[in-house]
Amino acid sequence: MIMITGGSFQNKTAYAMKATGLTESDIIDGAECTAKDALEAKGIRNYHTLVKRIFMSGEDPLAFTEKLCNASAEAIIMDETGCGIVPIDKNDRLIREAVGRCGCIIAQNCHTVVRVCCGIPTIIKGAEK
Repeated sequence: MIMITGGSFQNKTAYAMKATGLTESDIIDGAECTAKDALEAKGIRNYHTLVKRIFMSGEDPLAFTEKLCNASAEAIIMDETGCGIVPIDKNDRLIREAVGRCGCIIAQNCHTVVRVCCGIPTIIKGAEK
């Protein structure tokens, strides 16, 4: 499994398709999919949004992420959300922390971690195929 992270709108999904051979239809959107769909997907983009949705539903996003790491996903794509101004709202801070912790779980369980900035990949862990 490969984890691709970086800021918003940095061509992370395009890089994921190039690096893995997945197509646009292989990659589901965490902003819209169900948790069940995520566990069956080859690729997930906007995983940070799925974490937020799971958190808001009262479920444990960390436990879900552990389950996801044992599923069939080849690529997980998520925005970096820990930079910048700390949110005033307590719930927003808790979501931000959950996203960061989920990212750590994914990074520990995958073979490659890539940060994409301006469309340029930097390999943090592992090697490009």
